[in-house]
Amino acid sequence: MIVGCHASRTRIDPDDNLCDERGRLNRSAVGWSRRPLHACNLEGRWLRKKRWNYWAVTTETHLFSATVSHLDYAAVVFVYFLDFETKWFHEQTVLAPLGAGVQMPETVTGDIDFRSSGLAVRMNDDGRQIQLAVDSRNFGGRPLRAEFAVRRPDGHESINVVIPWSDDTFQFTSKQPALPATGVVELGAERIGFDGFACLDYGRGIWPYSSTWNWASGSGVQDGRTVGLNLGGRWTDGTGMTENGLVVDGVATKISDDLVFEYDSKDFMKPWRIRTAVTDAVDLEFVPFFERVAKTNALIIRSEVHQMIGRFRGRVVTAEGETLKIDGLVGWAEEHHARW
Repeated sequence: MIVGCHASRTRIDPDDNLCDERGRLNRSAVGWSRRPLHACNLEGRWLRKKRWNYWAVTTETHLFSATVSHLDYAAVVFVYFLDFETKWFHEQTVLAPLGAGVQMPETVTGDIDFRSSGLAVRMNDDGRQIQLAVDSRNFGGRPLRAEFAVRRPDGHESINVVIPWSDDTFQFTSKQPALPATGVVELGAERIGFDGFACLDYGRGIWPYSSTWNWASGSGVQDGRTVGLNLGGRWTDGTGMTENGLVVDGVATKISDDLVFEYDSKDFMKPWRIRTAVTDAVDLEFVPFFERVAKTNALIIRSEVHQMIGRFRGRVVTAEGETLKIDGLVGWAEEHHARW
């Protein structure tokens, strides 16, 4: 069920490819679904294809994230870790010119295996379980080994959307918050156990060179309910589609109303407000406790992201009309500028 008035289709043919035989948008693929259906058969359009798998695992005390992305002219692979109490943070990034050695699957399920001299990232997804493994020789002065098992429970729904800027520029995104996850991060002699939730951001598309977006996500337990948030803004404006939605106890609510992100871009640590523009489906305050700043400047790739880690409070409304109180849900909100 769709809440709001913007989305044009609620059902997608499972046999739809993202692209037609000319590599342009297959218009019959536009819409959203509760599980990923498309094969992202991107061809041609060299320098404009963007592919990524972003994973983040959170508990009440820690965050660990690993991303493998392929931007045609380079692969960018990055890993970061945050201790909420001590605020110890480290991020490691590796660029591989022309994406050498990086193969990205056309579907959400599939395997990715990246290896360089200082960093190895493995993502194995068989549809029901995901194995994440990261090894680094020098992660902030210590060797790192991280291993996670992420479950995709039977019937667990997600937010899967094709965003149509035009027939030549478009994006398929699968946002999968609130997936149960366990694992361990070993930093030298320190061993940190994880028992929390994972979020997947899977993206495949043909992008314009310059883009700006907001994205917020959170996962956790609220009053005995497992709640996942996926909230986006700016990058979908004018397309008739949004990526906004909730996943509550494994059931997705699609929010087709646009979202308004209110924050101080001169001081990102001030509280943010995130709300639906027309309906009352989302009204949240986000209070950051840590700012991750990541900048890339490598010839034609330039990006700057301010990703705030913090907690949400407020309320959201499900497709059934149930209002859920949100109080202290761990997650993030970001502003991202990219020339890529």
